[in-house]
This record gives sequence, C-alpha cells and structure tokens, in this order.
Amino acid sequence: MPEVLRPSPAVAGPAAAGARGVRLAERAEVGKIELRGDPSSRSFMAAVGRVLDIVLPTDACTSTAKGDLAALWLGPDAWLLTCPPGDVAFFVNSLREALEGEHHALTDVTDGRVSFRLAGPSARDVLAKGCPLDLHPRVFGAGRCASSRLAKAAVLIHLIDEDAAAGPRFDLYVARSFARYLFAWLEDAGREYGVQVDAAA
Repeated sequence: MPEVLRPSPAVAGPAAAGARGVRLAERAEVGKIELRGDPSSRSFMAAVGRVLDIVLPTDACTSTAKGDLAALWLGPDAWLLTCPPGDVAFFVNSLREALEGEHHALTDVTDGRVSFRLAGPSARDVLAKGCPLDLHPRVFGAGRCASSRLAKAAVLIHLIDEDAAAGPRFDLYVARSFARYLFAWLEDAGREYGVQVDAAA
C-alpha cells in the first residue's frame, strides 16, 4: 500500500529550552481489521482465540498483543485487530470460517484508516495540546487505548509501551480523509519540542 505522506526526515523546528524531543512517522505497513461479536459468548471468544492465539480484551480501553498482532478494544462488542498487511486476508478468512454460525462482523479497514507513530519524552505534551483525554502514566499506561478527539479529528490512541529514557510510544489511528491534516497538526504541535519527522516507523 503506498504511503499517504512523504515527510522529509528533518527536524521541523528549533527545540524550546529544556525540550526533550519527539519523533513522528506514518506506519504504512499496518493491516487493520474491525471485528464485532458478543464477548459473553464463550464459543465466539474461543473461536477467535484459536485463530489469533490471543484473548480479545474485554475491559474498556485495553489491548492484548502477541508479536505483530494486536487487538484493541473499541467498544463492548468491537475490536480493531492490527497485523502485517500481508496477513490480513489470512486472518479475515480464518476468522470467517471459525465464526461460521456465530453472530459477528468482519471488515478489512486497512485502506480506511491511517496509522501514525508518535514517540519520545515529549509525546504526551504534544497530544495534550489537542486531546481532552487524561494521558498521565497513572491512568493511561502501556497497553491502554481509547477513542477520542485530537485537534477535532476522531482518533484511536494506543500506548504501545514506555521507556524511562526514551519516553512513550503512541500509535494513532485516524480516517484516511483526515490523515494529512492530522499529520500536519502533529508536526506543528511538536515544533517547540524539536520534532523529528521520519519517513516510516
């Protein structure tokens, strides 16, 4: 899939005194599948678990992951599955077969959503400029995900992990029609911290 954005790998602006930096990149090589079903159905959960080899998260705003595959909670009966794009067809077909007879819905949304990686010690500061969520580590730790607004665009925010020195790594998912706008906003919001825009993540 071609990249939506072709940023130049350069520092977008001078860092403010004491700023600790942030990195921004498009994650072009990510497959995305929306799955809907009844988490109270043991047969549904078991069938999905057999295919994915992970347990779908049922607690609000949480995720589970194994290797390159992750399941992000979207709502009481909805999840976003992320994987290498070459695996999308396999998972869609395997889940469809495993869930035959179960009430469910499967949609390949790889082309509909764009993913960005925002990382670095100042990543939370950048997001705080346009997002109402409380992203403090005490309430939004590694593995947490939540749908919200960022600079008036609807986004899904997923905190992959966090390192004491390198800072947090966030993945952001946004509708393709808002991708260029949001990328430009993130780049501008990160200028005071010394944002580095990478070609890919």
